[in-house]
Amino acid sequence: MALVDLIEIEAGDTIWRFDRSFLTSNWTCIWGRGCKGILATPSEQLGQGCCSVGADLGDIEESLNLSANAATLRPEQFEHHADALHGGIYSDATGLHTRIVDGACIFLNRPDFVGGAGCALHVAALAWNESPIDWKPSVCWQLPVHVDWVERDEHTEIATVRGWTREDWGEDGTTMAWCCTEEPEAYSGDRPVVESLAAELTAMVSEPVYVELRRRIANG
Repeated sequence: MALVDLIEIEAGDTIWRFDRSFLTSNWTCIWGRGCKGILATPSEQLGQGCCSVGADLGDIEESLNLSANAATLRPEQFEHHADALHGGIYSDATGLHTRIVDGACIFLNRPDFVGGAGCALHVAALAWNESPIDWKPSVCWQLPVHVDWVERDEHTEIATVRGWTREDWGEDGTTMAWCCTEEPEAYSGDRPVVESLAAELTAMVSEPVYVELRRRIANG
């Protein structure tokens, strides 16, 4: 993907490059408000959002953290609590992908669940006044932001921060009827992404880099 307007910030052994166009856009998540999901046909009525394929976990440490958080979920917060008890939360023994139950991630509470629709981990985090970032798989809370990592030399990496694209879904992306970052309906927020996703961006790039990013954008 060719990005033409990048903000570059050096931070030790990482050079961060930010896509100004996406970060200053008014993209917002419209899950439950018109999101058509990522299946082969528009499926707003299912309320699955981007949870249809489950979540890939980055490493065993993330898997262990997810297991610990999942163990605290109560049946009234977690629609598939019984499924998790009897069959686990992972798709296989590696523990690096969440299990699919009834066509979506095991943690997805359906629209009519009395304990609250959406990610059970997100629901629980808010109930404990904690950040969903600390509870959910990183691929889930980072969406729709994507980071491309390229090694510049043996001491430095270049990290390009941009909006997720259809291609980032791999083969699944070719059959998706909807990709929210490519659809005008999702660009309906009341704040730019750099503000609305402040917590997520800070967690991804560090607070000093985020503060400098905000300064650069504010100064044009």
